[in-house]
Amino acid sequence: MAGDILSQNEIDALLSAISTGERSADEIRKEEQEKKVKVYDFKRALRFSKDQIRSLTRIHENFARLLTTFFSAQLRTFVQISVASADQIPYEEFIRSVPKMTILNVYEVAPLDGKLLMEINPNIAYAMLDRVLGGRGASASKVENLTEIETKIMSNMFEQAFDSLREAWATIADIDPILTDFEVNPQFLQVISPNETVVVITLNTIVGETSGMINICIPHVVLEPIIPNLSVKYWMQTNKKESKSEELLQLEKRVEKADLTISAELGSSMMAIEEFLLLEVGDVLELNCRYDEPVTLRIGGVPKFTAQPGQIGKKLGVQVIDELKGGEDDDE
Repeated sequence: MAGDILSQNEIDALLSAISTGERSADEIRKEEQEKKVKVYDFKRALRFSKDQIRSLTRIHENFARLLTTFFSAQLRTFVQISVASADQIPYEEFIRSVPKMTILNVYEVAPLDGKLLMEINPNIAYAMLDRVLGGRGASASKVENLTEIETKIMSNMFEQAFDSLREAWATIADIDPILTDFEVNPQFLQVISPNETVVVITLNTIVGETSGMINICIPHVVLEPIIPNLSVKYWMQTNKKESKSEELLQLEKRVEKADLTISAELGSSMMAIEEFLLLEVGDVLELNCRYDEPVTLRIGGVPKFTAQPGQIGKKLGVQVIDELKGGEDDDE
């Protein structure tokens, strides 16, 4: 098992202790050989692997790019959003970390169970609101005094923004985000139990000259059904399937350009070989179908359609009437 990596200051301190005689090399070696026990806090249960956290980070990096494009178009000003961190912590700790008065949006992501939280720093939220209302993007701190109009504008803006999550999550799940609640006081918002593990994706956000954070809180219960989709193995299989489908698409395009013989069968007749050998130019053959009945259209020798014979200008032609199904040579 690999040991902990020491910083340069810790290395210098150890070398200094050995050189001055405060600690001997044997004592240090003995400490390394002793079994070290790490304290495990059950309130901070790690329910996601590092690999899964990395996958969530990649997904929300794409989400951050989509949000940047959306808000840049909506606000018509400089907007930059990027992933700052992705951590798993208890829900109680997340609630304690956000300001007492902030912008909290609650989303359902059907068909998954549970709800997501999106916490927007008030400075960022008010800068966005000011731009939407025609201002220069100035921020303010009056979350507790939000009017009904301001609440409606903000909720509509963040509801539209969260639609981008559907595209960002497309590789792991097909979801339909819906805004269900809008709050300004996190103490009034109890989505899950305090000790439930959540993943918090922190986004660095710059709107004009205002900067702040947007936090996306995803409970474990929401991700539990699709956790296997967050593994590297799943991503590799997905990429393989996509490349395979690309090959099939190319093959399909080539097949579509292949030439096929099309023939219209007016009818058939039975005769003896002796009669066949005596046929001459001008002889009339009686077919087994009426003149007003549709003819069979063969594609590559296989009967596929019924058609009505007719004339196109000075040429003979047929008009497709119906599709033939159920034949032995039929693919369907």
